[in-house]
Amino acid sequence: MVVLESEGDDIRQLPAEDDKTESKPSKLLSLEIFRVTKDAQQQHGLRHGDYQRYRGYCSRRLRRMRKVLKIPQGDRRHYRRRDVTPAHLTASSAESRLLCVPLLQAERAWAHAMQLRQEANTEPRKKFHLVSRLKKAYAHAQTLLQLCESGACDARTQLEARAYAAWLGGALLLELQQWPGAAESLRQAQLVLDNLCSALPDDERHVYKQKVEELKPSLRYCAYNIGDQSAAGELVAMRGQGLIENLDTLMAQAKESRSGIMHEVEWRGRRVTVRPEKVRLFLIALQDLEKSVESAQNVEAKIEILENILMDCKDAISAIKDEIKNDPKLKSGSESQLSSVHYLLSYLMYVRLMRTIDRNNLLVQQAEEARKKNAPLDGKKVRPQDLTRLYEIILQNYTELQQLPGFDTDEAYQREIETAMSAYRAFRCYYIAQVLTGLRRFREALAMLERTTGYITETTSKIKDVQLKNKLEMLQKDIESCKFIVHADSVLEDEEDDEENKYTSSGKPYKDKKPLVERLDEYREDTQLLTKNPNVYKLPPPMEAIPCKPLFFDLACNFIEFPNLDDKTGAANSKKQGAGITGLVKGFLGWGSDK
Repeated sequence: MVVLESEGDDIRQLPAEDDKTESKPSKLLSLEIFRVTKDAQQQHGLRHGDYQRYRGYCSRRLRRMRKVLKIPQGDRRHYRRRDVTPAHLTASSAESRLLCVPLLQAERAWAHAMQLRQEANTEPRKKFHLVSRLKKAYAHAQTLLQLCESGACDARTQLEARAYAAWLGGALLLELQQWPGAAESLRQAQLVLDNLCSALPDDERHVYKQKVEELKPSLRYCAYNIGDQSAAGELVAMRGQGLIENLDTLMAQAKESRSGIMHEVEWRGRRVTVRPEKVRLFLIALQDLEKSVESAQNVEAKIEILENILMDCKDAISAIKDEIKNDPKLKSGSESQLSSVHYLLSYLMYVRLMRTIDRNNLLVQQAEEARKKNAPLDGKKVRPQDLTRLYEIILQNYTELQQLPGFDTDEAYQREIETAMSAYRAFRCYYIAQVLTGLRRFREALAMLERTTGYITETTSKIKDVQLKNKLEMLQKDIESCKFIVHADSVLEDEEDDEENKYTSSGKPYKDKKPLVERLDEYREDTQLLTKNPNVYKLPPPMEAIPCKPLFFDLACNFIEFPNLDDKTGAANSKKQGAGITGLVKGFLGWGSDK
């Protein structure tokens, strides 16, 4: 028998007294259990959560392994159980593949249990079968541990077998809701894996570190059920990081076992019965949301937590809508029953919109911090237009809140929403003024700042949210300084013809749009001429107005009497010579003569 002693980073193998008489193989067997299982899981279905495929792979691999190692369990007609024993490991022909037989058996049973857990969401009776398969997996893991501690394996294999068995034991006790025993087993597995990480080189630590990270959510969940209330916030934070998926269901089950089942919810002076299971679990998980958001380390973690809650709220709303759609009593039943369900739907929509507004406020906070530090956000520089768009989305959410079914005639509710909308309109107007200042439209910017002041004056005395009220007070101080900046920029704009350089509110020189050709008589250090696109000459040149050729229409020619020039041109003599006998006759008789 082999006894392992681990102190900090030292792992030593101590021989026991009964080892002196045992026969040992010439070479110790070695098997990297966690690396082998991790590679097999990633290649055969668990990358996509397909436990049935991985279970089939384990069965086929186990059958091939038994055939190669010549330890079959009977023939085609009869079954005879044959397990791997320490005698197989101490034989001269022993090899490390013998340890794969109990390992594959444990993996097959564990994969079957995980498959049944997925199916138990719709068929609760499969939970009993799940527990039996986990017991079988733990039994095979114990067999593997006994084989490794028989003296035929090296220290690393024994440590990995001990951690593997402790992990499966913790998973079994966790399913049986035996929280102290589960926490102890999982801590034992974590301790062994940490010792392995400290003793191995850096390139081999990744698998063990990943396994340690997988154990943390289960350990915190056990601590939460034992009575550590501070573990709730850490569990929600882990869920936001993607470390645990079914947190809401687990925490809801734990709360039900301690404080009873939530059957109804009260909102704005009215109690509503909660019937769908998804809605009830969502409302139970919603109770610890504020604590988990406050305990988050940074803004990104808070945003992730709220986004996960929004996804769960969406599922709860879908469950309510499906119930309304499928239940004929809710369609044609009594009015009180229909209004009660719709009132619950309005409450869930209210929760979704308010959490969306909280998420958008965190995005605004993140953008404002990046803008103050002049740091990029998601690879882009934050502009006032981005903040304007975020406040516009918030106002759209409040508009949807105004239109919730059943609250159109609630005057107190409408006043509350309208007050909040006036406060956020002030922020939107402030950032629109900054956009207009950048566009050098100073009159419009001053008008938007005046409107911002009006919204603040209207809202400060009515608003109840302390945090929003403080933000409005800070905004009022920023408006005063912004007005002076806009006024100074407008004065510089009026005197830009007399100054060599023009500056904007950010301190950068204002680029003159006049090309170099048009200001050759002015000396000015223009850095734009040294860039790739210097403003030397405008191409294509602008169009210029030129005089065009007039169009004459000779209409008066028909009414002008021109002088007779026949005497000067000789046309009269030619007429007299060509008259002949006809002209003579006409002259003699007096016909055709000119009078």
